[in-house]
Amino acid sequence: MYDPLTLTQIVERHVLRNNSRKYYRFRVDRWYGGIVTGDVIGCNLRCKFCWSWRFSWNYNIKGEYLDPYQAFRKLDSLAKKTGIRQIRLSGGEPTIGFNHLVKLIDLVVSEGYHFVLETNGILLGLSKDYAKKLGKFSGSSIEIRVSIKGTSPEEFTMLTNAKPEYWYIQIKSLINLIEAGLKPGDEVYAAVMLSFSDEKGLRRIKRVLAAIDKSLEENIDKEYVILYKHVIELLKKTGLKPRIAFKPNNIPKEMI
Repeated sequence: MYDPLTLTQIVERHVLRNNSRKYYRFRVDRWYGGIVTGDVIGCNLRCKFCWSWRFSWNYNIKGEYLDPYQAFRKLDSLAKKTGIRQIRLSGGEPTIGFNHLVKLIDLVVSEGYHFVLETNGILLGLSKDYAKKLGKFSGSSIEIRVSIKGTSPEEFTMLTNAKPEYWYIQIKSLINLIEAGLKPGDEVYAAVMLSFSDEKGLRRIKRVLAAIDKSLEENIDKEYVILYKHVIELLKKTGLKPRIAFKPNNIPKEMI
């Protein structure tokens, strides 16, 4: 069992150089109806079902360090070529290197793009100051998708092998972001990994979210494992067996 904050500090030493962040690719993807994506290296969780575990777990792999302006130029170029008006960071945990992230968001929304922040929420739950800095973007075309790992602290540890108290910190990130001025259910919402949960677990997480704001319960993004070849490989290594999972060519439309 590990401490995600300690892991954050270790990862930072490998993926940050001043205000430059380590990236491994830029691409266009089908999620959110089409989105330009920058994939970063390094994460502060070790989810046993992670689709990008080769890059999020291993921070020493080949990549390039880019400052926010350099990263934006690559994202902007792809967006202009494709006509897509949405941009995100993915692959690893984007809030590692927070100053880089905030400047990049500022550049993205200033040019009229919509920015999607996919995060596990750990650092946003630990720091109200981080949440406040993101709250300044409320009303400027941003959405923050906090990916909650399971419906309880016990599930969180089963899925990540991290200390169970960090599940509550993920939940706290939603509170911090709402208190910072982001609109619940719209600008900030919860994506909950449900592949390893039952109906009792779903009811439990709904109660937790409803206690924060009813719109969080009403706008859960239900997340399920997608059985890419490398994900199947990881599941075999970790011994996890999802109750519900989907093949890449059979993903429900509501998940895309």
